[in-house]
Amino acid sequence: MQAVFVGAALVLLNLFAFILFGVDKSRAQRGAWRISERALLLSAACFGGTGALLGMRVFRHKTKHRAFTVSAPVAAAISIAAALYVTMM
Repeated sequence: MQAVFVGAALVLLNLFAFILFGVDKSRAQRGAWRISERALLLSAACFGGTGALLGMRVFRHKTKHRAFTVSAPVAAAISIAAALYVTMM
């Protein structure tokens, strides 16, 4: 039962990171107030790496910034490893 809650938390964290990237892209196009790069990177680092990586690809956002092109795949790998670990528990 505990694995279900951990799995659900991982899904929510990744969904949150994905949505953050989409919102930031939308705000960038409108010239509105933006979400800080620190917040975007933090969302990826807190087990939201897969959502961040998907958000980068789907929204074509932050794909030329080295900090994102390096950290998002690493965070995604960690997030996927955590999800696999939870499913094997």
